[in-house]
Amino acid sequence: MLLTVEQGKRLIDRLEQKHGLPMAEMTALIDANCPKLRDYVRLKAREIGDRIYGKNIYIRGLIEFTNYCKNDCYYCGIRCSNTKAERYRLSREDIMACCREGKKLGFRTFVLQGGEDPYYTDDCIVDLIHQIRTAFPDCAITLSIGERERESYERFWEAGADRYLLRHETAAESHYQKLHPENLSLKHRKRCLWNLKEIGYQTGCGFMVGSPGQTSEHLAEDFTFIRELQPEMVGIGPFIPHSDTPFAEETQGSMELTLYLLSLLRIQQPDLLLPATTALATIHPRGRELGIEAGANVVMPNLSPVGVRDKYALYDGKVCTGEEAAECRNCLERRMESVGYHIAVGRGDHRNIDF
Repeated sequence: MLLTVEQGKRLIDRLEQKHGLPMAEMTALIDANCPKLRDYVRLKAREIGDRIYGKNIYIRGLIEFTNYCKNDCYYCGIRCSNTKAERYRLSREDIMACCREGKKLGFRTFVLQGGEDPYYTDDCIVDLIHQIRTAFPDCAITLSIGERERESYERFWEAGADRYLLRHETAAESHYQKLHPENLSLKHRKRCLWNLKEIGYQTGCGFMVGSPGQTSEHLAEDFTFIRELQPEMVGIGPFIPHSDTPFAEETQGSMELTLYLLSLLRIQQPDLLLPATTALATIHPRGRELGIEAGANVVMPNLSPVGVRDKYALYDGKVCTGEEAAECRNCLERRMESVGYHIAVGRGDHRNIDF
């Protein structure tokens, strides 16, 4: 189904009213991506975001504490079979130092992100959460450490974790199999997300844009899954190949399509917390600003020690690997102000809106 611009605008208006479209219509709307529709959705998305969250941009302090991973996902630079990756683990003292520095700089959310590293048992994670919660009681703790069993998620929640990020990467079974080895299951990944929601976490999912083999139908399935899950956060970014993976020669994802989909997500679920991702900033010098203008309202600067940042390389060319935390924080503030927004000091929790 090829849409005219006017037909596309009507579908976008219906998406705003109904907060979801049938698969065929969503696929057609994604296929209709063009400058005029991007302008239309961008303005609409920004107005919706401003109505709910104002001109606030929420910052999350990202602490990439381990780049060991037991998985072998075909797109990821820290996959277990990449023998060229220089592996590291931050000590608990290193992690706490990152939190202290972040607190001084105004961060009220710490995101502990790492590969699926068996070294960090449930007991290790629980102890770490307890220590952060005790030292920083007014801060939110977000985990992004992959697939665990429900009992583990419940222990982390009881220890004081508030949020959990777990990108589903693609909601289409056939596409998932092209991106992952046979031992990984889309069914299990989705089950993890449902468990997180049921336990009470502010839950984040997300997908890559332009990953190998992806079609507009696959993206429409992502939108359908997100509508069903109703997560509090969705992180999307362009696929960027890593030179030491099977996808080294694949084509990078499109910035224009990523921005278009960001706006459509804001329209479909108005109260989302939507990051302008590092991947966007990596493929365009103003990627974060363009993401904010498209409807995003979260940025996640890196609090990790400078000496390890280039080792947490999920893809090639990641930006800001050499900047100190304070330098990065001040740079972001200026960038946000350049497009009419400001960094909000606070936890930046999700706001439930009836729509």
